[in-house]
Amino acid sequence: MNRKYFSKSSSILLFLLISLSINLPTGFSEEKEQKASDAAGKTLYQRLGGYDAVAAVVGELFARMIPNQQLGKYFIGLSDDSKKRVQQLTVDFVCSATGGPCIYTGRDMKTSHEGLGITDSDWDVSVNILVGILDEFKVPEQEKKELLGIVSGLKPSIVEK
Repeated sequence: MNRKYFSKSSSILLFLLISLSINLPTGFSEEKEQKASDAAGKTLYQRLGGYDAVAAVVGELFARMIPNQQLGKYFIGLSDDSKKRVQQLTVDFVCSATGGPCIYTGRDMKTSHEGLGITDSDWDVSVNILVGILDEFKVPEQEKKELLGIVSGLKPSIVEK
């Protein structure tokens, strides 16, 4: 796989996850880790339902973003296998960002999105899709708020225009 192609697929991952990062590759700060845990000591990852729940949400996110008229352009030229890889990296990212045991091996958000020309409008469409999915999956308000808080912190590293 040539570097240009890998960079594109890696970029899509990070945009797709609309973004769940916390200054990668360094990961969570202690303060953010604390916010990812509730009073009972459970991480956001655990409160979201663990790996299967994260994978289900990410799978639905991809199922909606790929055919989306505005966002589908970020998938053009990717093979089915590359889309699956980006989806798995996204699962790993969300798992890691919410306090789960996964290790995210992708690039940092800024590097991954630089040059894609992602707009505020693209961002808004992506977040709206994610919110709709979280509502359909009946994610409790507190967990949804925390997850979207993580997402919102990514915007400066992802949106260029």
